Amino acid sequence: MNKKRLVLILRLIMIPIAIISIIIFPPWHGIFTWISPLPDTVDQQVEDAVDRGLDGIIVYVDTEGQPVRTYTAGVNNREKNQPANPDALFKIASIAKLYDAVVLTKLVDDGLINLDDKLSDFYPELEGKIEYINEITIEMMVKHRSGLPNFTDQEEYRWDAPPANAQASLELIFDVPADFEPDEEYAYSNTNYLLLAEVMNQVLGYDKFEYLRKEVLIPQGLNRTFAQLSDVDIDHVMKGYYVGVEEDFTDLDFGMLATAEDVGLFIRALNEGSFFNENEKAIYDSIYEYGHKGWVLGYQSIAYYHEDIDTVVVQFVNTVSNETELTTQVVYDRIVRILRKNLLD
Repeated sequence: MNKKRLVLILRLIMIPIAIISIIIFPPWHGIFTWISPLPDTVDQQVEDAVDRGLDGIIVYVDTEGQPVRTYTAGVNNREKNQPANPDALFKIASIAKLYDAVVLTKLVDDGLINLDDKLSDFYPELEGKIEYINEITIEMMVKHRSGLPNFTDQEEYRWDAPPANAQASLELIFDVPADFEPDEEYAYSNTNYLLLAEVMNQVLGYDKFEYLRKEVLIPQGLNRTFAQLSDVDIDHVMKGYYVGVEEDFTDLDFGMLATAEDVGLFIRALNEGSFFNENEKAIYDSIYEYGHKGWVLGYQSIAYYHEDIDTVVVQFVNTVSNETELTTQVVYDRIVRILRKNLLD
């Protein structure tokens, strides 16, 4: 059977399954949050969030011309009953892709990487293990148009016991068929940025985070952004939880950590073009987005700039489950609605 036809059939099968799941196991907290009256203030909405199944929440709001505001509710640590700390470090998960895209942009502008370079130019030894390796370009990977299977979607991947290193993660997709032919479709895949990070390390000859630190973070005064868990005091990290599980998942290393303020300052600078010269800005415009969400076990994050109100909103929630994903997004959307109402009315 044709691969595309098979994918279409599977998608059609999954639609009624998803609908039945929603009917039988509805995300009630998210639904009730969505339909409840909109509070007048962000403070009220943040306090309400912890009554909807979230352990702790941090919200950073930066509106041009106004003092920066940070709102918190719930707990930083269940066991010690510590209140949520606005200065706590948080695992930002896929928000880190924005940082990687900035580094890639600068390396492209410097001529160290070309967007048309093929994956096989950097990893010829993987030919035969990754489908279409000779056709997949750097640009396709950064735009999630490569067709590379997502290693975190593989059956062997476990969020509570992630692979020990990048190589072990990559091996999960060896000999796995591509999701589609390169540049034919869009599909979000963590494998793209896993490989992009390795390509950047290879080109630089050292870890790309060190380049990020020197070229971007230090000039912007972002000194509370870190590459990995081993670089920080774990007591400064917000505890991360899964609904119904007593233990926390703070000691699992999922990459970059930062405070809400550091992420907010980064998002503001990214959208204002502070990181780039004119050519770099044009490159970045062509390859990636200017805000992002993140999810790893125990941690959900959202960070966007809202142009109509000239406001950056960053939200950290230290509780995950199928239900809390909806709640977290609804809370964020409602906070933005409150800000719009208060700023534009």
